[in-house]
Amino acid sequence: MNGINERIQYLNSVGYPVGADDLAANAKKTVIVGMSGGVDSSATAIIIKLLGYKTIGMFMRNWEEIDADGVCTAEAEYQDVIRVCEEIDIPYYSVNFSEEYKEFVFNDFVQEYKEGHTPNPDILCNREIKFKVFFNKAKEFGADYLATGHYCQKQMIDAKAYLKKGSDNKKDQTYFLYAIDSEVLKDVLFPIGHLPKPEVRKIAEKFNLITHDKKDSTGICFIGERNFKKFLSQYIKSKQGKFVHLDDSRTLGNHDGMCFYTIGQRKGLGLGGPGGPWFVAKKDIENNIVYVVEGEEHPALYADDLIADEITWITKEPVFPLSCSAKIRYRQADQTCTVNKEGDELKVTFDKPQRAISLRQSLVIYQDDICLGGGMIKVSGETYFEKNIELIR
Repeated sequence: MNGINERIQYLNSVGYPVGADDLAANAKKTVIVGMSGGVDSSATAIIIKLLGYKTIGMFMRNWEEIDADGVCTAEAEYQDVIRVCEEIDIPYYSVNFSEEYKEFVFNDFVQEYKEGHTPNPDILCNREIKFKVFFNKAKEFGADYLATGHYCQKQMIDAKAYLKKGSDNKKDQTYFLYAIDSEVLKDVLFPIGHLPKPEVRKIAEKFNLITHDKKDSTGICFIGERNFKKFLSQYIKSKQGKFVHLDDSRTLGNHDGMCFYTIGQRKGLGLGGPGGPWFVAKKDIENNIVYVVEGEEHPALYADDLIADEITWITKEPVFPLSCSAKIRYRQADQTCTVNKEGDELKVTFDKPQRAISLRQSLVIYQDDICLGGGMIKVSGETYFEKNIELIR
């Protein structure tokens, strides 16, 4: 852009209320942008530069693998990072955290599946890699801030950094970031958190960034679009067991291994014949039995409460009992609840019963639009099936 006034006008138009003094102050600060090769981090990089910061792009390699064509998938993403950084004229680097990722994220992921749980590696990746190892590397490079393309916001209250939801409810990513410490968060920037996704693409397109129309990545990064069961079978020796009807204890067929199924799952069960549709309602890990029920609204799929452990709070522990909202999966609408502390654990009682609560899913707690923290689901509480078991049977 030609001239500071034009830059300020554009920034104001896309939600950055800055003036010349702000840009001058920013020029004294260095920001490293975590770049993935996608549109979100690309738009983040150009915004940071327009805001006047000394801007550096940094690509993080967490998983290196050769695809069917003999190409390293991480290298392809890095090439897009290079193109974007050269287009906006900022320096760029690549750092490799594959060993750390394997130790702190992937090994835990595999172990959880071996135990029949349903983990979320993105949360561990954010806590252990992006906002710890990568954050520390950025500081070693002399960065004042680390900027990322997450759809969330930061709010400073009494000199403490709080994590706030992104304005685009469909894209809000606070669910994956609840384990970040406030001391780290204060030196993190989320430049696109106030924007809807289409606006982010418009910014990338305006500055001719090659990623402006690039398809969003989905799923777990190290699996990508491959067959999940086939991938997991490389690391877990599964044992076949029985699908059993929870209501009448009939054996309905064989399952391929406890690790391949999660509570509430319908697709991929392979249960034909009369009855159904079938849903996973319970897993007896000790006896290698997957219990299924008929119908999406079966009461065995619902529970009023849960117990969570491994609790982390972004700032400080709240006062209990806590009236708030929570969610047990990404993109779920906030669910009103009451949280009580029981020793080192939390008991969460929902105003309405929750469907398909799975062990080791993450529970994330909110007050209004502020993410307070969360933990890992240890056990689901009493189900409607248990309350009405005699009537159902």
